[in-house]
Amino acid sequence: MRTYKHTDRQFIDAVISECKICFAGVIDENGLPYVIPMNFGYHKGVFFLHSAPEGRAIRSLEKNNHICLTFSSGEELAWQNADVACSYQMKAKSVVAEGRVTFIEDMELKRQALDYIMAQYSDKSFNYGDPAVKNVKIWRVDVDNIGCKEFGARHDAYKK
Repeated sequence: MRTYKHTDRQFIDAVISECKICFAGVIDENGLPYVIPMNFGYHKGVFFLHSAPEGRAIRSLEKNNHICLTFSSGEELAWQNADVACSYQMKAKSVVAEGRVTFIEDMELKRQALDYIMAQYSDKSFNYGDPAVKNVKIWRVDVDNIGCKEFGARHDAYKK
């Protein structure tokens, strides 16, 4: 079994579309790593997340807007020999995206971002009341670097 790096944007986008949550990593106000699971939306290479208007992550991003988003899909335990521990491996695909967060304050842009987030989970259309939109913090993540790996693939899965 091998690990493959993927650079094809369609493959990367397909992995992201399979995911229901991402893990958002920031550096907190004390210089410590802080990682939280979050719902997300993805549109034309930009990620959108939402949260409460205040909290540890918001305080952290106000001081340092760098973020790392991690996605994982298709987790399945595999082995070549059931009696040999070293032959076990997790089959999965992952995407790691590094970027910078800007907070969206415009009400219509917030609604649009909420539509992108909901599109990750549903084909339905939604309306968002003003009080709800005012009370949500919308994160726009513009990506600086993105990478994708596939773990536990057969050696012959991808011919060069």
